[in-house]
Amino acid sequence: MAEEVRGPDTTALDEVVTFTSELIRIDTTNRGGGDCRERPAAEYVAERLADAGIEPTLLERTPGRTNVVARIPGTDPSAEALLVHGHLDVVPADPAEWSVHPFSGEVRDGVVWGRGAVDMKNMDAMVLAVVRSWARHGIRPRRDIVLAYTADEEASAEDGSDFLADRHAALFEGCMEGISESGAFSFHPQPGTTLYPIAAGERGTAWLKLTARGRAGHGSKVNTANAVTHLAAAVARIGAHTWPVRLTTTVRAALTELAALYGVDVDTSAPDLDVDVLLDKLGPAAALVESTVRNSANPTMLEAGYKVNVIPGQAVAYVDGRMLPGGEEEFAATMDLLTGPDVEWEFHHREVPLEAPVDSPTFAKLRAAVERFDPAGHVLPFTMSGGTDAKQFSRLGITGYGFSPLRLPPDLDYGALFHGVDERVPVDALHFGVRVLDHYLKSA
Repeated sequence: MAEEVRGPDTTALDEVVTFTSELIRIDTTNRGGGDCRERPAAEYVAERLADAGIEPTLLERTPGRTNVVARIPGTDPSAEALLVHGHLDVVPADPAEWSVHPFSGEVRDGVVWGRGAVDMKNMDAMVLAVVRSWARHGIRPRRDIVLAYTADEEASAEDGSDFLADRHAALFEGCMEGISESGAFSFHPQPGTTLYPIAAGERGTAWLKLTARGRAGHGSKVNTANAVTHLAAAVARIGAHTWPVRLTTTVRAALTELAALYGVDVDTSAPDLDVDVLLDKLGPAAALVESTVRNSANPTMLEAGYKVNVIPGQAVAYVDGRMLPGGEEEFAATMDLLTGPDVEWEFHHREVPLEAPVDSPTFAKLRAAVERFDPAGHVLPFTMSGGTDAKQFSRLGITGYGFSPLRLPPDLDYGALFHGVDERVPVDALHFGVRVLDHYLKSA
């Protein structure tokens, strides 16, 4: 019985810092279009799993784009397995913009610096530290734990979770639920209030390509079929569009809990609810939900022409669209309307929206694990504005939650660190995450 209540040892607390730092030093920048090489990081993870007696499997769709999968047997063979996954790639970083080199993994004044410190080599390291601690002490979880360290999450996932779900589904046999990034981090909307949002949903990905075709010609001539003009008008309409409010079950639950916490008397199920007024009353806490009460579409890239005095025959734009669960038809119909008759649009990359139950025993255990180590914190569900590998794994019937616990200081803007400059994570936050993950994974 003593083994079952044992927390992570001091070695695990030391290792999580070392692993985070050393993984950061392995440059796994994903520039898109296949320009990335995760294999060195995958081999690093695989070696440390093997050292702990956990057999890793390395899998590639494309040479150098390596994934690691391993299974830790549980004590109850009849129990459903749990998937714990994290990606090994990171977005680009310009060293000239940083206070430290983004791939230094420098540990300074109790903080680990570098690209991937929060997205998401910290979680990769925390899971690795926890399972190695279990191996040292002979601890086994109740149910099988399947570990997946994936490639290509920061682009299309074609070489990562997409490949694993399509080609290696047998490795995830028995998995009905999973946890991964972007949840259970501390958020401080006001002094004395600490929130821990756990992701129980994701908006769907709708990256679009817009194409306008017109009549090529001399820039000095009248041209009523100017592709650039048609495209610019469509892009402007998309950028200016105000999408209607659509509250999912998870977002409504988040609003209900936030309203209660702030003493706002409101019925979030009322048909005449003014969500924007409610968000104003929630102050900074509204940041947790304001991007997920609607679909969205943000123009991000433009491509047209090759010379200032030549009107091109074609112009192209790209739009980052996001769709709420149940909002896919509305999204497509709206894009048809906004692009108009002179611009064609298509999905450049599309993935499904997700929603996980917030009244489930799993969510209750996730909540309890955080509250055990921060009893004063307030845990609530939320929907991610973006997406994770949980989308691809959902094809296997796996329900995903965002749960990579961190207790951060109030002056550290966690949200700004994602894909931002001077990405970093406090050592204390990593220690908190190891303790919470250890407790949850043993009780799951």
